[in-house]
Amino acid sequence: MVYHSSFVDEGVTKACGCPLLPLKSHIKGPAPASDQDKVDIADEAITFFRANVFFRNFDIKSSADKLLIYLTFYINVALKRLEGCRTLAEGTKAIINLGLEKVTVPGEPGFPFQGLFAVPQSQQEAELFRNYLKQIREETSGRLLSVAYRINGTPNKWWLAFAKRKFMNIIVPS
Repeated sequence: MVYHSSFVDEGVTKACGCPLLPLKSHIKGPAPASDQDKVDIADEAITFFRANVFFRNFDIKSSADKLLIYLTFYINVALKRLEGCRTLAEGTKAIINLGLEKVTVPGEPGFPFQGLFAVPQSQQEAELFRNYLKQIREETSGRLLSVAYRINGTPNKWWLAFAKRKFMNIIVPS
């Protein structure tokens, strides 16, 4: 059974049909701040990743699940980039390079889930969603590094082995 997000998206700002959920983040962006001791959507995505990555279909119960799907796919992309990195320093460099890539939004070529998110109604909504995705990707990347590599800087094979999986049957670009 697929793990769903526990977040309720009522009363939360939305962009492209996706809630802009709070984040425990030091990275500047449009995400509202969350308490440091609470679980946020990035924590949930990392926690549920190894179970959810096996599914080809994902039954959406709330719009927060859309963000969970996007983050699961992003973690899959990040792990694919980390696959060849043998040290934490190499992995950090690969993740930084991934973070520098252009973030696409619905309606643009290269966005992985065209039918899942609504096309932005204005340029401001598109930029808000792009900035939110950029912020949440950077935050998730930093947290992913702490689980993908051990304290001594060596790769954690129990995480990097999942780079070979295809989430929802989507092929991750190398």
